[in-house]
Amino acid sequence: MSQLLPDDISLFARWLFAFGLLAGRYMLFAGSAYLLYYVIKRQQWLFMKIQQRFPDNKQIRTEIGYSVLSFFVFASVVVAIRVAINYHIFETKVYKNFSEHSFAYYMATTIFIIFFHDTYFYWAHRLMHHPFLYERVHAVHHLSKDPTPWASFSFHPWEAILEIAFVPVLIFTLPLHFTSLIILSLWQVVFNVMGHLGYEIFPRRLMQIPVLKWLNTSTNHNMHHKYVKCNYGLYFNFWDRLMNTNHSKYYETFDEVTARRDAGFEKMKLRGTTGVEEMEAT
Repeated sequence: MSQLLPDDISLFARWLFAFGLLAGRYMLFAGSAYLLYYVIKRQQWLFMKIQQRFPDNKQIRTEIGYSVLSFFVFASVVVAIRVAINYHIFETKVYKNFSEHSFAYYMATTIFIIFFHDTYFYWAHRLMHHPFLYERVHAVHHLSKDPTPWASFSFHPWEAILEIAFVPVLIFTLPLHFTSLIILSLWQVVFNVMGHLGYEIFPRRLMQIPVLKWLNTSTNHNMHHKYVKCNYGLYFNFWDRLMNTNHSKYYETFDEVTARRDAGFEKMKLRGTTGVEEMEAT
């Protein structure tokens, strides 16, 4: 979105815009999910929760605090990219006019960067689990053993740099329409919030659907926070399957969680029907 700003805008104004955009996106997606699942439906939907407990307020404050710190880092990288462009250190390949490339190219590159980010994330995540880096950096993210949506961007500053490092690689090497980056940003925040939601939202039969079975689930990433040394993927399950890093009980756990959820909703329907019948009888 910073591509839409005038080129002559000050670096500080650009930083403020980037920080505000990141924080606003976080509040919209993570805040809405938290409000629905952890406040409005907290007790009513408890049967849906992957881990049958709620985190304390200290954990939530920690998640929000480190997420805000990550936005400081991300906004600073945005400014660093602009400095590199202004001083002709690198030339951005991002374009604004659709006429510069075909629609087929636009679609192909939009899909490509999603898969590229998924691959980048998997291997960067594996790197973060090296004992040296885990203890000094990545352990911050794993302070949340049962994460909430607020944990979506809860990173140590060094990890925040690694998380966003793929962006300059893309924009300085591959011609991309700026809306492709917006789509990636929205795709990323949706999956990130879902992964840290603590509730499973996908249907129980997901694993039987040929294409959709490759998507990552909230259960998958929740198990990563609980067990640590497994389930490293972000959007898809390709790399975890290929590298045999899925938790051995992932599919069993997914089935158990979704069966419990579906049974809970069925009970809610029955109670609702019974309530209506009782009212009619009186």
